[in-house]
Amino acid sequence: MTTADVEPAIIRVILRDGQSLKVRPIAPEDRGRLKAFFYRLSPLTRYLRFGFMKNYISERELDYFTANNPPDIFAYVAVKDEGEDEKIVAIGWWFLAPDRISAEIAFIVEDKIQLRGIGTALLEHLAAAAPKYRIKRFVAHVLPENTRMLEVFEESGFQMGKRQYEGTYELTFDLRQQDEYLKRQARREHVACSEGVCRILYPRSVAVIGASSNPKTVSGMVLRNLLADGFSGPVFPVNPKAASVGGICCYPTVEHVPGEVDLAVIMVPAAQVLEVMDQCARKGVMGVVIISAGFGEAGPEGRDRQRLLREKALAYGIRVIGPNCIGIMNTDPRTCLNASIAGPMPSRGNVSIGSHSGALGIVLLDYLKGNNIGIAHFASIGNRVDISSNDLLEFWEDDENTGVILLYLESFGNPRRFSRIARRITRKKPIIALKAGRSEAGGRAASSHTGALAGSDIATDALFRQAGVIRANTIAEMFNAAKYLAHQPLPRGPRLAILTNAGGPGVLAADAAISYGLSVPPLSEATSRKLSRFLPEEASLGNPVDIMESATGEQFGKALSVILDDEAIDGIIIINAPIRPYLEVAAGIQKRLAGYAGGKTLAACFMMSGTGNLEIRSGPGNLVPIYTSPEEALQAFFHAYTYARYRTLEEGILPVFPEADEERTRNYLKSSEVFTKGGWLSPEISLGLLKEYGIPVAETLTAYSPEEAAKAARQIGFPVVMKFRSPAITEKNEAGGVLIGLQGEDEVKLGYNELEARLDRAGLGAQVEGVILQPLVKGGQEIIIGMSFDPVFGPLVMVGLGGIHVELMKDVAFSLHPLRNTDPDFMFRQLKGFPLLQGWRGSPPRDIDALREVLLRFSALIEDIPEIKAVEINPLMVFNPGMGTMAMDARIFVKSEAT
Repeated sequence: MTTADVEPAIIRVILRDGQSLKVRPIAPEDRGRLKAFFYRLSPLTRYLRFGFMKNYISERELDYFTANNPPDIFAYVAVKDEGEDEKIVAIGWWFLAPDRISAEIAFIVEDKIQLRGIGTALLEHLAAAAPKYRIKRFVAHVLPENTRMLEVFEESGFQMGKRQYEGTYELTFDLRQQDEYLKRQARREHVACSEGVCRILYPRSVAVIGASSNPKTVSGMVLRNLLADGFSGPVFPVNPKAASVGGICCYPTVEHVPGEVDLAVIMVPAAQVLEVMDQCARKGVMGVVIISAGFGEAGPEGRDRQRLLREKALAYGIRVIGPNCIGIMNTDPRTCLNASIAGPMPSRGNVSIGSHSGALGIVLLDYLKGNNIGIAHFASIGNRVDISSNDLLEFWEDDENTGVILLYLESFGNPRRFSRIARRITRKKPIIALKAGRSEAGGRAASSHTGALAGSDIATDALFRQAGVIRANTIAEMFNAAKYLAHQPLPRGPRLAILTNAGGPGVLAADAAISYGLSVPPLSEATSRKLSRFLPEEASLGNPVDIMESATGEQFGKALSVILDDEAIDGIIIINAPIRPYLEVAAGIQKRLAGYAGGKTLAACFMMSGTGNLEIRSGPGNLVPIYTSPEEALQAFFHAYTYARYRTLEEGILPVFPEADEERTRNYLKSSEVFTKGGWLSPEISLGLLKEYGIPVAETLTAYSPEEAAKAARQIGFPVVMKFRSPAITEKNEAGGVLIGLQGEDEVKLGYNELEARLDRAGLGAQVEGVILQPLVKGGQEIIIGMSFDPVFGPLVMVGLGGIHVELMKDVAFSLHPLRNTDPDFMFRQLKGFPLLQGWRGSPPRDIDALREVLLRFSALIEDIPEIKAVEINPLMVFNPGMGTMAMDARIFVKSEAT
């Protein structure tokens, strides 16, 4: 196994100051670079690393250190560009110990760039690579006076043992105990990524490279928008063909600009962008927005250009938004940055938007203005050579100006990282995402139910559900939800009151509410009595409350005031058909809401055009969202309620099963000849693998002749079930390959011969190798559990009701792996047939606790044995409460790293 098999060639590391750094595995051609690096180190740094005044590095040492022959020695180097070559600025190694599961680690960072988090970053990536080489423990020897390195280790979050040994500290890290380490790693990543985005959204000065005085050109638009929207710092036009642009002094290159440049907006032809990046690096520019197109979207030449751009950004440590984007906005009055081609900024608000698409970004901004929604920030990230939507999320998580996050996504660069970040953010503020590409990924192999049912859009749904992200299917749905969440308190429950002056729209609203699983309960008697005192006799005082066509704005307001006092109501939808002037109705509602601070959530529906600029406030800072149809209002309330309910759920933890022995399981797996070449394991090996992780399985014996079958049946005890043994055929019942309830040895022998004859007639005999025998298990509910591997999202875990429910109804639920202890219940609630497990119409309830544990153990097995690429347990029998479960059949596909 080579390093290239398990590690990417280039890793982007974000340091605590927000700057990026290029990290990669060391290579033999780094020999000269390592030598130069060593002699640039100060005597003190060399002493702290080697424990003595080392003034010389031998040719033999250079050969050894650059061999990178895993797992005996493995190293990462941090590099920067230096002209036509790279310069090593830091290195982290491990050296494998004789026990083959421990490795000694060591680090050196060049003097002038210490204290920026480089050592910590190298430690994190060495730790990430270690499990792939079966390394479970790191050991480090550190001089007591090397306080900086001691701090790196002590603050890492690993459980660390420490003892003095021959004048040094010997530190031991258990790589299997990572809970605190992962928390601290996420925090370090969060701080670094936030700082990188902050550098771009809050610049003190901006250079517009390729600036034009023609406001109709792209480069002219950016300069005009920066000046018109009042950017708080200096703006420097850069254009070698102009002495001034728009009356402002122009410079031939960014290097000629006097003073510092924090942000460069690049709008030159694509072929010139790489040269401009070189100039920005020499100038010390730390962030760029590249609006220029002609990169990854423009064929092979563009893809090559984008690859070179990414490499330059990494080598220089410059943070990049784009290319092929429309720019960024920041309405914070401290900055007032409109470095975009999207026209004037919307008003200031608490919504921040990230868009993969530039054109759609313009559409989103137009929707904002038309829906009276203000923004905090906007970022069009285009081809995403560096800063991604994940980086934006890291920044917006703690941004006090951002209350709601909107994302338009076309792909996931790192779905696991997105999920990890989104889970944190949605505990504080909502994320609404519009994801393009809902169709299933083509070419998925349907070698099992799980693979056939899984698709890229199902994976997206699972990711969003687990992370608490609100998924919108249309732009209108996204902004309808945003209006609600940006300005109203979260619903305390699903109970809605509908107040209307027209019966038909009220019924439509009630139907929509019920279809979303919301509640439209009758109003209390006290509320109905209060309403009857001022409403016409013809008014309907149930729910919906129809106050009749003649209702005045004053009556609307009084009725609303009464309903607000009903403790059995969580939210109110106000619907006004255009019978009386809508401004009169709005004024009556506003009058009653003045000073309201009761916390109930409100929405209004004015069923006519021309109300886009209408404002109704329900307390300080709270706008009542206004819609044109009842269905829009109800859909927005549903999203708000679903999100509110998610925030009440436990976050969950990744469970640990100490009795599950990974090494023993791996050795068991290696006993199968399939492991080395890859393929489907035999049924008995598959079931044995589940058993290693504590999943109950049926006693299973194999036989290759009628006599062996009879002997195995006698050992199990009659009656027995006989199935043909074939990892290639998925449907044993459909192929006639199952005999149930065989009694006695003679019946078993006859059954064996009958199965052989059936399979020969069907032309399947060559695909069968003997039979398996199991005890006849009665009772219980059939469940199917599976895992398929998505090339983008990784393992997807599935659970569903077996039999007809999966065959015909496709009643299944998916979650992204690994499962937290709260995920199984979330999956169960998605199953239409879940009431059958709870006990429905006289059917007995089943052992849901045991099923939950099976799913979690199943996920742990997948996590520990990454060679498992697909699994299906079908059926898993779930018995009555307290009686557990039993896997009757399983198929597992494995592919080792060596194949």
